[in-house]
Amino acid sequence: MNQIINKFIESAQTAILGKKHELKLALCCFLSEGHLLIEDVPGVGKTTFAKTMAKLLDLSFSRIQFTNDLMPSDLLGIQIFDTQTNKFNLIPGPIFNQFILADELNRGTPKTQSALLEAMEESQVTLDGQTLTLPEPFFVIATQNPRSQVGTHHLPESQLDRFMMKIKIGYPDNAFEKKLISETIHHESFQNLKPVLNHESLKNIQTQINVITVSDKLLNYVLLLLENSRSNSQFQGLSPRAGRDIIQAAKTWAFIEGRDFVLPDDVQIILSSVVSHRLTPFQNQTFEEDLELTKSLIKITNVDQ
Repeated sequence: MNQIINKFIESAQTAILGKKHELKLALCCFLSEGHLLIEDVPGVGKTTFAKTMAKLLDLSFSRIQFTNDLMPSDLLGIQIFDTQTNKFNLIPGPIFNQFILADELNRGTPKTQSALLEAMEESQVTLDGQTLTLPEPFFVIATQNPRSQVGTHHLPESQLDRFMMKIKIGYPDNAFEKKLISETIHHESFQNLKPVLNHESLKNIQTQINVITVSDKLLNYVLLLLENSRSNSQFQGLSPRAGRDIIQAAKTWAFIEGRDFVLPDDVQIILSSVVSHRLTPFQNQTFEEDLELTKSLIKITNVDQ
């Protein structure tokens, strides 16, 4: 299984230059059966990042471009009345795919954003009173522009909490950026990508992740993190769902690193990605300020305890 993980990272790096850590975090989120939020400025490769993952994972892919006039029916689909059969037939929307790229999610209206809530939490949608199951696996990568940009809507806490992780791709290093602006080889590499993971191997990996050992001391450490976040005057505290996601992501990270047990280091590596968007500040903060709050939370929680 770890050979598959390594092949995924190596293949993805041919199309996404210099972002190994971000790729590992995104794969960790997918294998943990969570959803991923990417916040960054336009033009740094968020869409390419998502399309590369979908191709390597061999999943049906749908990109939904969120705009101010996008309606929930544009995501979910509509019922059309057939005069010949006197029945309503469902025309499914793009949500009925395995891999969803919700591009510029925070440019959509709150009503349209809320159409994703049930899908992300329960892998199903309700349309005209009928509950429809979404395909498995179901994975959402949403991108959002920085909150300071014109035309964006603030994502509500209920929406943010549905994302297991939030990452930032950032600008590439000089050497990689020089290759990006002077060559087209990475575009050719994307076209040549082949799937490295299928449904059977995914199930095997998730089975192995579920049996990874988490010690009682490590669980107490995560509980301390949750308690310290709730007693901190800078932000509202973390929910039990956040604690569950920390444990699940740490187990997956341990698996990616080739271990069958979780270390405190695993928790600290994934912690910023799992909780930075959940530590709701009492005033609007930037991505970098969110990360600083997360680092302060780690510092005040003594791992030796």
